[in-house]
Amino acid sequence: MPERKKEAFTRLLDVMDELREKCPWDREQTMESLRNCTIEETYELVDAIMEMDYDGIKQELGDLLLHVVFYAKIADEQKRFDIADVIDFLCEKLIYRHPHVFGTVNADNSGEVKYNWEQLKLKEKKRKKGILGGVPKSLPAMVKAYRVGEKAASAGFDWEKKEDVWDKVREEFGETEQEIRRITDTESNKARLEEEFGDLFFSLVNAARLYGVDPEMALESCNKKFIGRFNHVERQAEKGGKSVKEYSLQQLESWWQEAKQTE
Repeated sequence: MPERKKEAFTRLLDVMDELREKCPWDREQTMESLRNCTIEETYELVDAIMEMDYDGIKQELGDLLLHVVFYAKIADEQKRFDIADVIDFLCEKLIYRHPHVFGTVNADNSGEVKYNWEQLKLKEKKRKKGILGGVPKSLPAMVKAYRVGEKAASAGFDWEKKEDVWDKVREEFGETEQEIRRITDTESNKARLEEEFGDLFFSLVNAARLYGVDPEMALESCNKKFIGRFNHVERQAEKGGKSVKEYSLQQLESWWQEAKQTE
């Protein structure tokens, strides 16, 4: 490893030690108090990646690395583990889960690598929490649905052909429609409708997985597209000196189609 990298990491650890000793805010932090900040920093990194903002990515990676070092520092103070233990554990796990690199297993493509990785993880999780036990509870629902489907599939619980998933999507869509037709204002009906929408979303997430589409990325791409088109509609409305809601739906649709044409 180049000396510059070693010096940079050592400097970070020294800065963390000093902050923990001399800064009132840093000194008060616990693993629990940092949790939400860590989630926020992770999403900020994802935003930078989505924008392919390399300066932003560099900055957000630094913020996330700070949290890793922070958690390790707190644990070190509690005599539980330190940053060296974190790194050593990671290295051992990477070596164990890459037998095609560090062992004798063959893997000719990324698909085989991913399959082997999931099988090794499966052995670990079976001993600990079950096949789905390793999926973090605090993951966003769509990401969690994708990982749950992926892990279940790694255990052989999946459609035989990817095309078969559409029967399930159609089934869930029909059940959702049926619940909508008999809906009332009672809370029990709303709960059943929420359940049916959940089943429909889950089946669509699995369909995306089977076709090699990341549903989170697909939905975020759609969000950005909608925002861009709606911003165009707002700008056109402002030129006329009125708010969006003061125009007819036909006029708004016309501007929406203009935005589509300019993409």
